[in-house]
Amino acid sequence: MATTHAAPTAGANGCKAKSAMNSKNFGATFAPGFTINVNANKTNNGVAASANGSGANGRSSAEALLPAPEFTSPAQVRNYCNSLRAAAVTLSIEVAMGAEIMKGVLAAVPDPEGRPFGSRARAAKVARKLQKSADALRDAAKNAAACYSTFQQQYEEEINRVRHRARRPQQPVMNWAQQ
Repeated sequence: MATTHAAPTAGANGCKAKSAMNSKNFGATFAPGFTINVNANKTNNGVAASANGSGANGRSSAEALLPAPEFTSPAQVRNYCNSLRAAAVTLSIEVAMGAEIMKGVLAAVPDPEGRPFGSRARAAKVARKLQKSADALRDAAKNAAACYSTFQQQYEEEINRVRHRARRPQQPVMNWAQQ
C-alpha cells in the first residue's frame, strides 16, 4: 500500500511548516545548556540599610559582610575566614561581570580619531583595571582560606590539647584478672 506525503504548505507570511524545517538540520540554532539568572535585589542579610549607608545596628553595609573580628576561639577564626572567603568570591564575580559590562558599553562609544577598533581598545584598557580588581578579590578569597589552614597548622598542638580534654571520659574497663 502506497502512502502519499503532503507537501509543506506555506503560511500566511510565506514560511514553510515547522516540521519540514526540522526534518533536516537546516537552520539549527545555538542554545546553551545552562541559564544565567541575575538578580538586582540589594539586601544585606536581612539588615535594612538607612539613608547614610549604615545598617540597623550602626554598622555600614561593608561591615555587615563580615563578623566582628574577635579571635578568641578557633571557631571564631574559622567563621571570620569563611565569611571573608565567601564575601570575596561573591564580590569577585560581581566585579568581573561589571568589567565585562563596562567593556561592552564603552566599546559602543565611537573613537574620536576614527581608528578601526579604536573604541574596543580604549574600552579594554579601562575595563582591564576593573578586571584586575576582580582578580585581587579572587586572590583575597584564596588567602582567606589559606589563613585558616595556616592557623590550623601553626596551632595544631593547642587545638589538639583542647580537643582531647573535650572528649567524653572513657568508660572504666573491667579487669577480670583482679579478684
